Amino acid sequence: MAAYILRRLLLIIPTLLGILTINFLIVQAAPGGPVEQTIAQLEGLDPGATSRVGSGVQSDTVQTTSGSGESSYRGGRGLDPQLVKEIEELYGFDKPAHERFWQMLKNYLVFDFGKSFYSDKTVIELIIEKMPVSISIGLWTTLLTYLISIPLGVRKAVRDGTPFDVWTSTVVIIGYAIPNFLFAILLIVLFAGGTYFDWFPLRGLTSPNFDELSLLGKIGDYFWHITLPVFASVISSFATLTMLTKNCFLDEINKQYVLTARAKGLNENQVLYGHVFRNAMLLIIAGMPAALIGIFFTGSMLIEVIFSLDGLGLLGYESVIKRDYPVIFGTLYIFTLLGLLLKLISDIAYTLVDPRIDFESREY
Repeated sequence: MAAYILRRLLLIIPTLLGILTINFLIVQAAPGGPVEQTIAQLEGLDPGATSRVGSGVQSDTVQTTSGSGESSYRGGRGLDPQLVKEIEELYGFDKPAHERFWQMLKNYLVFDFGKSFYSDKTVIELIIEKMPVSISIGLWTTLLTYLISIPLGVRKAVRDGTPFDVWTSTVVIIGYAIPNFLFAILLIVLFAGGTYFDWFPLRGLTSPNFDELSLLGKIGDYFWHITLPVFASVISSFATLTMLTKNCFLDEINKQYVLTARAKGLNENQVLYGHVFRNAMLLIIAGMPAALIGIFFTGSMLIEVIFSLDGLGLLGYESVIKRDYPVIFGTLYIFTLLGLLLKLISDIAYTLVDPRIDFESREY
């Protein structure tokens, strides 16, 4: 197993390189980069853009020419070429693309992701600042999803075709059909002072007076704020896992070894959890890394927006809209690395659940 783990760790390097290369090429081809956005704001005499350029390159005036200077940027032909050059230097676009890419790779080897173009913070500082919100939503969503889906899926498999299976399937399908952001809006209307009840807060992870509360008060306040966002996330997450669990158990229940176990006199719980559970859980374990990454870093974006929660999902969305390249590539690098490591952990969990699986004998 040690040799397999070592090979997988070594494969992370070319995988990260390939993902970063592809995304770097795509981003470079996309219009509306930070230089273009700053030029557009300066053309419109936006005070924010002028002050940003002035603080970065010691230029607090916008000079225009009558056409003597030419710029390769759309909208930049009315600006002084020297100013355009200074804007390029401010964002690091005065160097060729391959040099910028090579420098980025060297920095990423030591986990230096640079500073955001639009805030006076490093990428690491931004991620650490936003991470508690996403971890809060993702952790509780994942925990509740598995606590609900696995027992419910097992029960549906055991009672397949009964009225219990039919009505729970109806609930699961309805939950899956409703997008989590739409369900979040419904929860706000019903329980957050929208139209009916004002039981839960509408925004934030804690109250303004959180630091003044007692320990029990802080715990209560935290769960009071997180209830609706987590509930909205769970509704759309548990349906797929429930049906997957049911189908896996149904497939295993009908196999010969289950009939043999029953013939030996084992009761239903011994058969179900002593024999069937280990084999049926393999597919569920395989999908756990993707589920964790999705729930923690991407699935909560709309929930964060609706409930005014400033987390990683919102950070990634805003960085793409603003073309904040350090944040885009820094978060991409970290999330991809975490995803690859979680996938390796799931493979190790495979062998713990079923020792018959031997990754060591696989050829690459």
